[in-house]
Amino acid sequence: MEIRRFLLGLCTFFFLYRSLSAESTCKLKAKFNLSGYKDVEKKTVVIGGMFPVHKRIASSDGNTSRVPVSAGCEGFNLRTFRWTQTMLFAISEINERTDLLPNTDLGYVIYDSCFTISKAVEGALTYLTGQDEAVPNYRCGTGAPLAALVGAGGSDLSVATARMLGLYHFPQVSYSSTCSVLNSKFQFPTFLRTIPNDKHQSTAMAQVVLHFGWTWVGTIAADDDYGKYGIRDFKEQVEEAGVCISFSETLPKVSSPEAIQRIVQTVVESTAKIIVVFSSDVDLSPLIAELLQHNVTNRTWIASEAWVTSALINQPGVSSVLAGTLGFGVRRADIPGLQRHLLDLDPYADSITEEFWETVFNCTLDYGKAQRLAKQRAKEVNGTLSRAVRGVPDGLCTGSESLAQLNTTYSDVSQLRITYSVYKAVYAVAHALHNLEHCKQGKGPFIGNSCADITDFEPWQLMYYMKNVRFKVPNTEEEIYFEDGDIEGFYDIINWQVNSNGDVSYVTVGRYNGSAAQEDRIHIMNDSIVWNNEVLEPPRSVCSENCQPGTRKGIRQGEPVCCFDCIPCADGEISNTTNARECILCSGDYWSNEAHDTCVPKIIEFLAFGEPLGITLIVISAFGALVTIAVGVVFVVHIGTPLVKANDALLSFSLLFSLVVTFLCSIVFIGEPQRWSCMTSQVALALGFAVCLSSIMGKAAVLMLRAQALKAARARAKAAAKAAKAAAEEAASSGSPDVIVTNITNNNVNTCPNPEVDSLTCAHQRAIAALATLIQAIACTVWLIILPPYPIKNTSAQNIKIILECDEGSVVFICCIFAYDILLALLAFVFAFIARKLEDHFSEAKCMTFGMLVFFIVWISFVPAYLSTRGKFMVAVQIFAILASSFGLLTCIFLPKCYVLLIKPERNTEEMMRPRAKPRDGTSTGTSASLATAGTEVNSTIASTAIDD
Repeated sequence: MEIRRFLLGLCTFFFLYRSLSAESTCKLKAKFNLSGYKDVEKKTVVIGGMFPVHKRIASSDGNTSRVPVSAGCEGFNLRTFRWTQTMLFAISEINERTDLLPNTDLGYVIYDSCFTISKAVEGALTYLTGQDEAVPNYRCGTGAPLAALVGAGGSDLSVATARMLGLYHFPQVSYSSTCSVLNSKFQFPTFLRTIPNDKHQSTAMAQVVLHFGWTWVGTIAADDDYGKYGIRDFKEQVEEAGVCISFSETLPKVSSPEAIQRIVQTVVESTAKIIVVFSSDVDLSPLIAELLQHNVTNRTWIASEAWVTSALINQPGVSSVLAGTLGFGVRRADIPGLQRHLLDLDPYADSITEEFWETVFNCTLDYGKAQRLAKQRAKEVNGTLSRAVRGVPDGLCTGSESLAQLNTTYSDVSQLRITYSVYKAVYAVAHALHNLEHCKQGKGPFIGNSCADITDFEPWQLMYYMKNVRFKVPNTEEEIYFEDGDIEGFYDIINWQVNSNGDVSYVTVGRYNGSAAQEDRIHIMNDSIVWNNEVLEPPRSVCSENCQPGTRKGIRQGEPVCCFDCIPCADGEISNTTNARECILCSGDYWSNEAHDTCVPKIIEFLAFGEPLGITLIVISAFGALVTIAVGVVFVVHIGTPLVKANDALLSFSLLFSLVVTFLCSIVFIGEPQRWSCMTSQVALALGFAVCLSSIMGKAAVLMLRAQALKAARARAKAAAKAAKAAAEEAASSGSPDVIVTNITNNNVNTCPNPEVDSLTCAHQRAIAALATLIQAIACTVWLIILPPYPIKNTSAQNIKIILECDEGSVVFICCIFAYDILLALLAFVFAFIARKLEDHFSEAKCMTFGMLVFFIVWISFVPAYLSTRGKFMVAVQIFAILASSFGLLTCIFLPKCYVLLIKPERNTEEMMRPRAKPRDGTSTGTSASLATAGTEVNSTIASTAIDD
């Protein structure tokens, strides 16, 4: 609205200026340099047209010291020239028809916009003014009324002209302006088009990207309304669907090699294999040329309708870059008679046709110019004029050249898409004029049911008929009607395929219909598509490959959401979908499998009877029990021998029985834990060791006390001997050498009779062992009653396993119970260690000392081994410690005795049980088997001493 007010103000300013000027009624401020076609003489209605016949305006030096001159145009475009000729053909065809505007002869005014906004504005102003000198806000010409403007080419050109034409409610019908911004009737109230709105094309492009699963694409857009709005709509839709944009570049409107080089570098460095391009062929062609020079291949291009079938892009050699391109083309049609019209041109008819002729045939129709060029070439070759120059100069067109012999974009009617849109635009204006002309008085749409006059109507009156026109296009039978100025969004999906000759052919591989239901809008024949490098599989274009089940997506900081790392799920967690954002924690008795895509039941682990380790331990336990029983049998057989009777045979049998219990209780630890087995294993182990250690302690206590008693007896005997010797010496010195002191000495020894040495009897030993065992039994009973052991499922020790084990019930109780066993072991070791010096031919105290040392070594080694293992191996370590300690005690205590009983029976006598000969230092020790003769030994020693003296 603000722009419209500005333009109205500008026009009012010109009006006031002209009214107040004293010099003349009108003062021309500028003269436009426009080229085109014009035929308005004796015409009923004039239709305007605007086509970008040239690619750009000629550059100027920018000198402001002289009168400005409207720039000319350069870069002849054969494709858009065909569009221009199509409008001329359509008008000619309509004028010849008798069923459409039979009484009306259409004229035309067509200008070249040079693909530039300034030229488009110049053409619109000139068209509205009605004369070559444009006067804003005035219609200075006379003659036939102006109907509508067909044009003005690109979207940015139409935006500029539509704003101006909208001020006067002048109809404009575009054949190639697809920009979605032109859909706003508030800004462009009189704009219509016969080409689909880019909203449809942006949606179609987005659907193709999603159809093939591409999530990482690049975009390139022209620096105009067409490119900016088209790519904006596309990006909004794909980003909403989770697609990421790798890069977004803008093509310059003016020549900029630096900008083109930068875009090429971006394309090369990007990992995106799919590139969407919203641009005209003119703006895109410099980039394609640069891509060819850099040999940028292995990319798939998504083309907009403006360049998908453009011969300006489809140049020789371009297949290495653009082969496999997918694009969207508007409806294609065959127009009978058009090709004949295109080939039947008079090169001298007007300046544009003359330039066209000179461009396609690479010659000139100007004789003087041809002669000058020939002279210049001759001088460059040999410095003299040739005979040809003196005659007909080289490079001069005859005007009779045949266009049919040329294979050019201009004469190629195989892909009439935009050309067909031009054809429809002209017919839309013609049908609107026809309806206006055939309005019946009294039934018209205007005030008082009036009708407009075909020879003198206002643009807004024609606009009414334009908005409501409905007709079928000749030959194609396509029905055309406008909804808010737009037609149906229908596209062919075109694939660039290289044929056997190496040329690119346009193959239709799908359709898009914007009017259909959402699920039926797009149809693609995947098998018909040939991708880049002639592969049949669609290319992959992702920033990061899909995260497979068993992993989750880890977003990279500062990068698009499509760029992520695939992080393996932690142990115990799974993901069973592709591109999972989070891993799922396995619950209960389940754990993740190796692939982390499924929760599987945890492995149930316990030391089973049937596995090799369990069988081995059972065999060892049974072997130990059998060996212990065998030792007991040996002792029973030799029950009456001195070795067996020494130091209480009953304690020896209780010791063997406890070892059998410890061997066999280790078997209870094997197998799936049950309530009874948990209670039995720990209690049997504690009681078994309690009996074993208390028996050893009882034996060792007796030995220790006997050793102490013997030591005291020997000390007293030595003192008595010294006293006797002293008495003998005194008697000898007094002259009485025959004095005998034997009785005195015997009396001294008898003061320590044998019962004093054996202060602990067998009953005492058995009482000690029984009391120690009873204490342990009471503790175990209380433990079993209050907090007994029970089986549990240990899921925390090892993640992947459920360990079936026994819970102690109470840590305090089990610590107390086994601490008591440790106390018994320490006491037994101390007693045996003190009694180790009781030496004779068989030293039982030393055997007990070594047995207890083995016991302690085994269980001290057991603690770190037990704490460092888990599961069934923890049970195996415990069983091994039980077996090792049991074998250690059995071997150290009973092996020497069995050796004497079985291998050396001659040593199993009372004499062998007596002490050895006294050492030279006068000290001597005894054993459990010989302490009964200690008193006799002492008496003998004293007597012999006295006799010697």
